[in-house]
Amino acid sequence: MKRLFVNILVIGMALMSFVGCEAFYSASTSDNSTGSPYEVVVVCDQQPWLSELGDTLQTILQQPVRELNNYEPMFNVMRVLPNNFKSLTRHHRNIIVVHVNPEFIEPKIEAQYDATAAPQIFISIQGPDNHTLAQYLSDNRDNLLYVLEKAERDRRVDYSHKYYSRPLHEMIQKEFGLDMYVPDNFKMRTQSENMIWFSHELPVASQGFFIYKYPYTGPESLTVEALIEARNKFASRIPGPADGSYMTTVTKLPPVEADGEYIPFIPEYRPMRIGERPWIEMAGFWDVENYVMGGPFVSYTTVNQSTQEVVTIDCYVYSPRDKKRNLLRDLQHLVYVVDFPQDK
Repeated sequence: MKRLFVNILVIGMALMSFVGCEAFYSASTSDNSTGSPYEVVVVCDQQPWLSELGDTLQTILQQPVRELNNYEPMFNVMRVLPNNFKSLTRHHRNIIVVHVNPEFIEPKIEAQYDATAAPQIFISIQGPDNHTLAQYLSDNRDNLLYVLEKAERDRRVDYSHKYYSRPLHEMIQKEFGLDMYVPDNFKMRTQSENMIWFSHELPVASQGFFIYKYPYTGPESLTVEALIEARNKFASRIPGPADGSYMTTVTKLPPVEADGEYIPFIPEYRPMRIGERPWIEMAGFWDVENYVMGGPFVSYTTVNQSTQEVVTIDCYVYSPRDKKRNLLRDLQHLVYVVDFPQDK
């Protein structure tokens, strides 16, 4: 079977016999889930873990985050043996249980929300042998990652709806005609014509995003060249640490060799949909003119049909010492709490 089955109602008797019935009868979803964002507990016996099955699962979960220039895995993996799957690990936010048994006729993946704690995604992967299940996982890697990523995103979206800044919500609504639920740890930094810049400053890092708009003149407004030009126009209003320094978009990379030439670089451009609304995701890197400073950015652009304006939510991270994945993912999830009430 080539299709990934996601059953959010039950996991099935095979999984229950593997992890122990007490995991389902004694646990309560009133228990809070544990663990860090983008961390996964994998429950797997030693033999399948050391086979091509374990290698395949690790390759899928630990593939690099495409938006970052330095390697960080999509998920941090914590592997435990079945007899150690109890206590805190059983209440983890993301759990994958691997069960190999020749009694299974065909490979299957099932998932349940809040099986032993909440919020939680609990995934069962089962198959008749290591090779068959490894191939099935490889064929369905995108679906597996989607389920895990969506669980993390839903948690962040839920948090944003609960703990958002009402003043920032009203400010964005007034300026751009959209509802956006910005977490209350963000502050407005500057406001200028057709643009507002927000950030959350940490001791050794910074999360920021700026929203801007400009007239929509047709499909030519949404090409990668037009989006880079618009980004540079508005990003130049974000000052750097030194006099005369400002944010800009990286369009060329340093040469590999000392005497080589710079290499042209174009941010990744991807049309996508969130609900019924079309967006363009553009992922690349930013730096600061006249100063050594930079990091990744991901922007989301759509057209407000009611005003015939292009609207962009541009997210960036600066974290020279620490990991960037979770900081950037938090910002990317903000676009999922955006609504255009008049554009329907």
